[in-house]
Amino acid sequence: MTAFTIEREAGPSKGRYVIRKDGEEAELTWSVTSPTLIIADHTGVPDSFRGTGAGLALVTRLVEDARAEGFKIMPLCPFVNAQRRKHPEWADVFAV
Repeated sequence: MTAFTIEREAGPSKGRYVIRKDGEEAELTWSVTSPTLIIADHTGVPDSFRGTGAGLALVTRLVEDARAEGFKIMPLCPFVNAQRRKHPEWADVFAV
């Protein structure tokens, strides 16, 4: 997997993680439902990022932040949910 610089853009009710490269963005967006629960609602990865591990890197960052900050993730995004199933070691941060 390629090393990525992931930026976190967070507001009071929504936020996203973003990777920028060559004028394009890969992102994972979320909505805040409470101080202890967020909904991962969308992951978008342009074709130019495909096969680089950008999507997995975004989900990994979300999991790391959930552990560090003590919130749970509701994985409504199909990609995040698929990664959750592939990584049982992340079960502690998912509210399913």
